[in-house]
Amino acid sequence: MQTYFRLLTLVALVFRAHSRSVPLPTDMNDEEFAKNYLRKLYNMQEESKSSFGHKISEMSLKLGEMQEFFGLKVTGTLDAETLEMMKKPRCGVPDVAAYTAGSSSNKWSTNKLTYRIENYTPDMSVAEVDVSIEKALQVWARVTPLRFTRIYSGVADIMISFTVGEHGDGSPFDGPDGLLAHAFGPAPGLGGDTHFDDDETFTFKSSNGYNLFLVAAHEFGHALGLDHSRDPGALMNGIYTYRDVDSFVLPQDDVNHIQALYGSNLELPDGPTPPPTPNACDPKLVLDAVTTLRGEMYFFKDRFFWRRHPQIPQMEQFLIKSFWTELPDNIDAAFEDQSDDLVYIFKGQKVWALNAYDVVNRKSLSSFGLPAKVKKITAALYDENTGKTLFFTDKLYYSYDTNSNKMDKGYPKKVEDRFRGMTGPVTAAFQNQ
Repeated sequence: MQTYFRLLTLVALVFRAHSRSVPLPTDMNDEEFAKNYLRKLYNMQEESKSSFGHKISEMSLKLGEMQEFFGLKVTGTLDAETLEMMKKPRCGVPDVAAYTAGSSSNKWSTNKLTYRIENYTPDMSVAEVDVSIEKALQVWARVTPLRFTRIYSGVADIMISFTVGEHGDGSPFDGPDGLLAHAFGPAPGLGGDTHFDDDETFTFKSSNGYNLFLVAAHEFGHALGLDHSRDPGALMNGIYTYRDVDSFVLPQDDVNHIQALYGSNLELPDGPTPPPTPNACDPKLVLDAVTTLRGEMYFFKDRFFWRRHPQIPQMEQFLIKSFWTELPDNIDAAFEDQSDDLVYIFKGQKVWALNAYDVVNRKSLSSFGLPAKVKKITAALYDENTGKTLFFTDKLYYSYDTNSNKMDKGYPKKVEDRFRGMTGPVTAAFQNQ
């Protein structure tokens, strides 16, 4: 078998694969779960007929609609990737709403709105809930002319409550996990009202349970008139993903949509630049790291990674923290040691060892025996044929013997001495069999 290496410098990516998605074996539990999901979030009805009189499965149509929304391969079948996406914790507002985000008919007629917290979750103190709610509203106030005033009695524009199961609005909650909360868009009556499923465990400043600030900020986007976004990095993406609360900045996709409704905030000075979502087709894209993980390819950039399965043509894009809440953004390097079934992630002097989606160990860069002058690496590559791991620092590389857990002597060496034609800095690397 021929082995060769891929070293990435300033290159663009083209992701391609050619095979079909494999349907899951029929499982009534999974099938019923999927049907309930599609009924609640994609308005699935009974069977329909095409214009030619042929019966079309409504479930197949709605599965395809859901797959297209999340950027999955559109098969119309309940395959493993689709079921995995369905089982992620999420917002209870349908992904395909009756209005389009940015439509002027789905906004409040005033920029001065009131809110009222009707009750509290036992998971957090009253003060923690108050702070989380206020901070979540300020996410939207910072980029628009909207101003929020709290009231303690009477009916507010945004009525906030924690409840469980059936609670009188025709959209019952489903117990722990699953649907976390929902909100109603601007309208009389229920319009603006925001409900949290109190069967969930809500937290203040923690990645455990579900962070109330993040859930609330998302739901208030609905209360202000926004639909779900297809952008995996947007706050208004329907899937819950933990993000660092203290450094949170509203992503650009969300800023664009809310300002299309209400305009920008002319009173406050410009804040931090909203983080964009990288495009895999950008010719100027420079990857942070590339690695394999149990037969799949993972491409890291900023807060995101793309995942390519050999049997699925489409690349899937996710936030790093949607799979590994402990990992940082903007990683330096990554490699898979298949002999230990571990993936190592590097940033600065810190290293995380992953077993699939679990962080099983943490160590320092110096624990590999790299000299003290090496403060970070720019790429890493494990050669399963020799048991050597190559650590790159721009135009130099070191060789680490995985069997003896020692650095090989005679390093560093120039990258171009081993990899002819590679004269620029190495930003990512992987082995291709």
